[in-house]
Amino acid sequence: MSAFDPEDDLGQDLAFRLLSNSPVTLFFRRHVLEETSQWLAERGYQMVFLDASTWSAEEDLHRDVSEALGFPDYFGHNLDALNDCLRDVVRQEFGWNPDATGFVLVFTGYDEFAGSCARPAQVVLDLLAQHSRVAAVFGRRMICLVQSNDPRISFDAVGAVPVVWNDEEWLDARRDG
Repeated sequence: MSAFDPEDDLGQDLAFRLLSNSPVTLFFRRHVLEETSQWLAERGYQMVFLDASTWSAEEDLHRDVSEALGFPDYFGHNLDALNDCLRDVVRQEFGWNPDATGFVLVFTGYDEFAGSCARPAQVVLDLLAQHSRVAAVFGRRMICLVQSNDPRISFDAVGAVPVVWNDEEWLDARRDG
């Protein structure tokens, strides 16, 4: 399946809708995240899930991301090294299956990590947004889905655009249940 088919109605293409706002999208309700993830997986997107709720230090992030994406042994376990390796992921040198429609990194419980490591949590989202933009230049789709158990969580703009709530939960009332 091609990542972009001009014959498709882009309004029905969830990946297009996600990326048109920001490559990083917030989710509160798990079932909304699961439905979104299922839609993407059914269309050939490579899904990588990471549970950020157990990360109490930046090193926890680097360990799990490195393992999930198959970073090389020389990965430096810091934000600069993460930036470098994400560049290689976009080049599909490792971590991203070239046969996939696109690449989706899903963080669950991200509010826990953001609460204990606010700066690295923000920087990671910014790096992913920047690399998503580069991937788009190559005709590739890179998406980051961020689940939070805090319905009021917010982040500074990433990749020069804000991190926004998904279509289903963008109204506060829809997150309050």
